Amino acid sequence: MGKVEKKPAATKKPAAKASSKKQPVAKVTASPVLKAVASPAKSNASLLARREAAVARGVASAMPIFASYAENSELWDVEGKRYIDFAGGIAVLNTGHRHPKVLAAAKAQEDKFTHTSFQVVPYEAYVALAEKLNALAPGDFAKKTLLVTTGAEAVENAVKIARAATKRTGIIAFTGGYHGRTLLTLGMTGKISPYKKDVGPFPSDIFRAPFPNARDGITVADALTALENLFLTDAQPERVAAIIIEPVLGEGGYVPVPAEMMQALRAICDKHGILLIADEIQAGFGRTGTWFAIEHTGVTPDLITVAKSMAGGYPVAGVIGRAEVMDAVIPGGLGGTYGGNPVACAAALAAIEAIESEGLLARSTELGRRFKERFAEIGARSAPYRMWDIRGLGAMIGVEFVTDFETAKPDAALTKAVCAEALKRGLILLSCGMHGNAVRVMVPLTASDEIIEEGLEIFEAALAAAMAA
Repeated sequence: MGKVEKKPAATKKPAAKASSKKQPVAKVTASPVLKAVASPAKSNASLLARREAAVARGVASAMPIFASYAENSELWDVEGKRYIDFAGGIAVLNTGHRHPKVLAAAKAQEDKFTHTSFQVVPYEAYVALAEKLNALAPGDFAKKTLLVTTGAEAVENAVKIARAATKRTGIIAFTGGYHGRTLLTLGMTGKISPYKKDVGPFPSDIFRAPFPNARDGITVADALTALENLFLTDAQPERVAAIIIEPVLGEGGYVPVPAEMMQALRAICDKHGILLIADEIQAGFGRTGTWFAIEHTGVTPDLITVAKSMAGGYPVAGVIGRAEVMDAVIPGGLGGTYGGNPVACAAALAAIEAIESEGLLARSTELGRRFKERFAEIGARSAPYRMWDIRGLGAMIGVEFVTDFETAKPDAALTKAVCAEALKRGLILLSCGMHGNAVRVMVPLTASDEIIEEGLEIFEAALAAAMAA
């Protein structure tokens, strides 16, 4: 994130009247499949009432609609309304909803068997996916992979592996980082609300270092100085097993780690015998234009945690790492009943093949360029839009809103209103950030140019409406 500018270039053009342009909404289209699955007896309101009565309050849903059918980058609710999906199931659907290759591979596996537990009777799909991940991960050295089910489970196992390999216990994480909702991963997550509120205490030997943040005046040099001070005050480096960091903060606001920061962390880890863990759960598998976001920095981590878009919507996660590090845990020390489910493994192999064969890495880079240009144009059309920062790598884009450019005070209310207005018009958007004042783009990389343009037009209309309210 760049330095706060009092008068960004994007705001220098004369303001346009919000009412001068037609307010677009998503096109109303009917799907043959939708007609077969939609039920006139169901409504979003009735399902919300059932949800309220049956589902734990702590499980929040960002949208007051219920899905009935989805295809690529479009989704229909139970009432038949169409939406453009810029959320992608929280960056899970880089290959889109129901990618044909992913569905075909999953169905083919389902016709054979759906579960044996790899720890009881192993199967080829697990091995093949591990081989593929080992080949894709950066680093010119032997690698091995563990497959599990969720991202938090992957992070927990990465910590276990790092502790076994180093015979140390300490873990250093960063402000704004998100690593999961289990107690151990919450200890590493650097944001209280809503994730950590009222559920502590958290495990010991977890330390927090500041993330470089222009808003708070924290430079890379400041962050590194604070890390060195942490070694002097709380985290004895000889007792630190790993440093974990998201190459692009996810829930923390879609903020890329500066390359010089990551390079310095690599040097610090090498100096003290600490392992470097790249949490690529949200940023991986093409979202930033490379297989893994850390590739933008030229740094090779010791361990990588993966999940989300690896399997095109099927639940599978993993840890990829140096072979000697991964083998530090004794047989039986890693695993889980459902870890590396055969259907999910088959889906993951197909999703990875689709990313390769359809050129989705290049597509991500192109989409990122397009989104940044269009967001800058939208911000330039009216100074009051207050789009303080447009940032990201590839198609992992964040747009941050502020109350004014002089103070750059976060405007969570405007961000929430933009997302709500977008939904009314048929566009699914999610917010993020330490202050909840950033909109993030996680659109499927398979979305057509026409869908992208339609979504951007709705975004601009939603922003105008939110500003006028």
